[in-house]
Amino acid sequence: MVSHSGLITVMERAVRKAAPRLRRDFGEVQNLQVSRKGPADFVSMADKQAEETIVEELRKARPDWGLLLEEGGEIAGDPSKPRWIVDPLDGTSNFLHGIPHFAISIAVDDPVGGITHGMVYQPLTDEGFWAEKGRGAWVQGNRLRVSSRRDLADALVATGIPFLGHGDFTQWSRIFGAVAPEVAGIRRFGSAALDLAWVAAGRYDAFWESGLKPWDVAAGWLLVKEAGGFVTDFRGTDRAVEKGEVLAANGDIHSRLHKLVANALR
Repeated sequence: MVSHSGLITVMERAVRKAAPRLRRDFGEVQNLQVSRKGPADFVSMADKQAEETIVEELRKARPDWGLLLEEGGEIAGDPSKPRWIVDPLDGTSNFLHGIPHFAISIAVDDPVGGITHGMVYQPLTDEGFWAEKGRGAWVQGNRLRVSSRRDLADALVATGIPFLGHGDFTQWSRIFGAVAPEVAGIRRFGSAALDLAWVAAGRYDAFWESGLKPWDVAAGWLLVKEAGGFVTDFRGTDRAVEKGEVLAANGDIHSRLHKLVANALR
């Protein structure tokens, strides 16, 4: 079994403590789908309860660290210390509809070193994708590497599609129009954190999306980088997490996709 730092142990303990409740709630929401009860409030509560459990574990381990939370907003800590970035349920719409594709995402944001640790955990499959800056990316004890495909014609690309009140549909349409004719396929599974973890694992060859939040992408950003991939914004700069605009792939595919995207946005 590969060794890892104490911070990965803390994150793993937190996600594993929150996971049983999410699995149980997922079963309940499937039942709610066929009743007249509105499941949205139920899912929102599941989201918040998972976050509370995770925060409790993280604060127990590092009480002076701040947190950036999807549900709870920003909780200040010692500004000289790192902070946690937490999404307790990435893929809420999937959860809401009984679709078994969602994840917990936790990252460490250091004031000096940036994103240094990340974990994306899928409660239903018990897959824990994790990375440490400079030490690689892993799923359980197996090393992750981005895919080695070089040709766009062989590439399977993931994306996130704008929807009601979210995203720039005009921008997305222009990128889709440039990319789709060049690749083997495009998938939209509904969890940016898992999409990035799957790029790190070589299951997808690339991923693009905009309008994201730090908790959607911080851990996945590090996973792809530590698995040997490239992650930039659409302009090719290293501000993907800051801008919420992500283009992730191996080196060859990233270079080719970036040209298509840049041309589409001119």
